[in-house]
Amino acid sequence: MDSASVSTPQRSLWSLPVLIAALGYFVDVYDLLLFAIVRVPSLRELGLTDVALREEGMGILNGQMIGLLLGGILWGVLGDKKGRLSVLFGSILLYSLANIANGFVTSAPQYLWCRFIAGIGLAGELGAGITLVSELLPKHKRGLATSLVAGFGLTGAVAAYFIAKQFHWTTCYFIGGGAGLLLLLMRVSVFESGMFHAIKETAVSRGNFFQFFTRWHRFRRYLLCILIGLPTWFVIGILVTFSKEYGEQMGLSGPVEPSRAVLFAYIGIALGDVASGFLSNVLRSRKKALFVFYSLTTVFLVLWLGQRGGRPETLYWLSGLLGFGCGFWAIFVTVAAESFGTNLRATAATTIPNMVRGTLPLFTAYMALLEPRLGLLNAASVVAASTMVITFIAAALLDETYGRDLAFTETDRP
Repeated sequence: MDSASVSTPQRSLWSLPVLIAALGYFVDVYDLLLFAIVRVPSLRELGLTDVALREEGMGILNGQMIGLLLGGILWGVLGDKKGRLSVLFGSILLYSLANIANGFVTSAPQYLWCRFIAGIGLAGELGAGITLVSELLPKHKRGLATSLVAGFGLTGAVAAYFIAKQFHWTTCYFIGGGAGLLLLLMRVSVFESGMFHAIKETAVSRGNFFQFFTRWHRFRRYLLCILIGLPTWFVIGILVTFSKEYGEQMGLSGPVEPSRAVLFAYIGIALGDVASGFLSNVLRSRKKALFVFYSLTTVFLVLWLGQRGGRPETLYWLSGLLGFGCGFWAIFVTVAAESFGTNLRATAATTIPNMVRGTLPLFTAYMALLEPRLGLLNAASVVAASTMVITFIAAALLDETYGRDLAFTETDRP
């Protein structure tokens, strides 16, 4: 069933799923980035010294990312087996409760476990929301709708910054958990995808994660979809989150405040997501829009890593530009949804962005391997160059998905 065949009453309600998905991603990003914003004050209050801030902080962040990786598989499978809405309800309930619990931690290990559980919950939000919106809207509106969802949702990081300025870090976690529970009540009025209802009545295997690995052409698509998203979490998880340490190595005139770097980066990403969606529509191509934003990311990476002896404010502005370059995130997730059939679409759209988030431990391991020999800045430059080369190649090899009819299923036939 094509999106265009959705009944008139449903068509009049398209705006509601888009709004709810945008609000859901807003809360998701707020909770996802809150640790990066309150890392320093929260860990100091728990008794950690400056030396331990980076090591323990990286460990907690990696725990959250591993939770996202595992949660992506869990919610993706459930999204294709039980429906897109079941994931939206279950995931937000789990991460809301985990964030409330996070406000009561008294040690770094407790902190890590709360972020791990929250990561599992956070993994389901974006993929299920993008899948639902993609299947409900006509194909010529998909890119714009998903870009608006992502663009608005990413401002959750901006909200997290200003809330963290006004409240104690524990209260910030309580606010995130409470907002999630309120959103849960709003979701009662959202309807399920017609495509999912149609395929549910068939005997086609749904949500089988291992199907991504049973045929080379399907595994190739899956791997390429992961690789085209790599730069975002290198930028956010490595450079921006630990901008305090990078600023020290750059010899800047004052200390860098990581929360401000996150703020500028996510304002840039939000604007970039909207811009990339419109550019994709103008060019009638997902791939061309990706190449434009990859090129911008490369330029801004050179400027960000090349800064020496300047002011922290310059680093903040460069973080914003770097975030704008990484504003291809919405197009990346849309490509993931459009690349696979209805019986695997939620699994793909949920696991792929979380596989990208889950590469953060690989980035940190790569950095740890290079840093003793090259130093922090040179190691980051090597990792950045490697990442961009891989990403450009992956995008070149990936099929164009703009305007694709999504009423198809995956099978094990060649």
